[in-house]
Amino acid sequence: MPLKIHHLHTSQSERLPWLCEELSIPYDLITYTRSPFLAPPDLKALHPSGTAPVIEDGPVKIGESGACIEYISHRHGGGRLFLPPSHESYPDFLYWWHWANATLQSSALRAFSLRVLEEGDMSRKIAEEKLERNLKMMDERLKANEWLAGSEFTVADIMAGFSTGTMRYFYPIDISQYTGIVAWLGRVGGREAFRRAMERADPGMELLLDGKPPRKPFMG
Repeated sequence: MPLKIHHLHTSQSERLPWLCEELSIPYDLITYTRSPFLAPPDLKALHPSGTAPVIEDGPVKIGESGACIEYISHRHGGGRLFLPPSHESYPDFLYWWHWANATLQSSALRAFSLRVLEEGDMSRKIAEEKLERNLKMMDERLKANEWLAGSEFTVADIMAGFSTGTMRYFYPIDISQYTGIVAWLGRVGGREAFRRAMERADPGMELLLDGKPPRKPFMG
């Protein structure tokens, strides 16, 4: 029985079909439409977290995109796209793999959630400055390296792809000034596995690969 991936349209669960396409792992994709903003009741009922992604692998059912990626890669992909401790780039891989969700995405979510405050509000200003620092850090890394871990494409790139791409449907900022990130997004967009996954997960969705804000944000 193939792995089941429960994917909420326009969400971080896009990472899982992308991973499976990269690793040539068969999977069934069950998609859901937001209702109107969060997950619909049938997706919420799948897991106590009430969010996407959720995967089912026989009797196993887990959520949390990082955990799902780790499970799929190690249970079905022989650990591919994770660098082993013996690899010279392992420390860099380990850092950026965790940084993508723990630092980049959390700072973007905070900046997004505080945009309801007036411009100049101290909390909003601090959040926006923190996100800017993180984007500059990522930009410098990618000006000097092809991928986040160095010369090899890894799950760190899959994690960060959503945070700098599709997530901007909710926080429509222009990141085109970060030329290192934009060049990296171009490399991401050139991967056939990414293209196949996005066409299957979110067919027809504009892929935000040039750093420009979406023409039709999910939220203005």
